[in-house]
Amino acid sequence: MTTLLSSLGILFPETLVRSQPFAILAAFVAINTVIYVALTVAKAMPKIYFGDYLPRKYERSETRSIHPDGSR
Repeated sequence: MTTLLSSLGILFPETLVRSQPFAILAAFVAINTVIYVALTVAKAMPKIYFGDYLPRKYERSETRSIHPDGSR
């Protein structure tokens, strides 16, 4: 079974897996995967508008409602 998988190229020899270029490639793939997951989660989250949390400059100092206590 191992020779069949090895001849199909599914398993790599141990010398290739333990080489420096393979380690660099594995690190790149790992970092790329983490970034991709972070971007996907960020895109799935609701959009945040920072202006909603800042004080507004155009707010009135007094209410002009027909309900002066501001209950509605």
